Amino acid sequence: MASSNPAFSQDMFAGFDQVYGAERTRSTVTTVRGTVGKTFLLLAILSATALWSWNAVASGTFPMAVLPISALGGFIVAMITIFRPTASPITGPIYAALEGLFLGALSQLIEMRYHVRYPGIALQAVGLTCGTLFMMLFVYQTGLIRVTAKLQAAIVAATGALALFYLVTMLLSFFHVAMPLVWSSSPLGIGFSLLVVGLAAFNLLLDFDFIEKAAYAGAPKYMEWYGAFGLMVTLVWLYLEILRLLQKLADRR
Repeated sequence: MASSNPAFSQDMFAGFDQVYGAERTRSTVTTVRGTVGKTFLLLAILSATALWSWNAVASGTFPMAVLPISALGGFIVAMITIFRPTASPITGPIYAALEGLFLGALSQLIEMRYHVRYPGIALQAVGLTCGTLFMMLFVYQTGLIRVTAKLQAAIVAATGALALFYLVTMLLSFFHVAMPLVWSSSPLGIGFSLLVVGLAAFNLLLDFDFIEKAAYAGAPKYMEWYGAFGLMVTLVWLYLEILRLLQKLADRR
């Protein structure tokens, strides 16, 4: 199975059925229910640290150096998890905690900036992210959109192209060259953000498919943590893109 989420590889399940064979039981292999439980646990950790950093920024007690450190630390931990999935029971919660610190502080800074023109912008971003998650879960469970090989290939190609675009944008920024599509609040910039939010939402379908196939393949128990971690990566991306879209809309007010 292919996935544009870097945490998920099409070779991830190779050989699991041969390795476990008749020894597989619910206590030793991945289940959908187990993955869901661990996803909620990671969300709880992220929410706890996000709430702390949100309040700390509001009260002026948040060390601003923690903002880039948590962002960089989350990226490093994510890379470790991707290349060493067996570590996900440890690195998954650490990733969630670091991302919570980053997202809570960033969201409060944006909230303080837009509290007059767009009060509650961060809360709206959270609500839209949760709504998108449940909508895509409904679409997946009901089969309204089936995760076929062609759909997977299209999402993977589009996500790869977007990642390349963001990389080029970042490199150009070092030479003070701005890409209007990324930050502009023009109709074109807003349309671009809508497309990115839609792409992130469709990546959720691939995450659900990965989790279901991990359970079907009888993957080892640690893959529950890995599946939950991969879903968290997509949700963090989706939240940031929705927040960026709301910022652009606020700038047009």
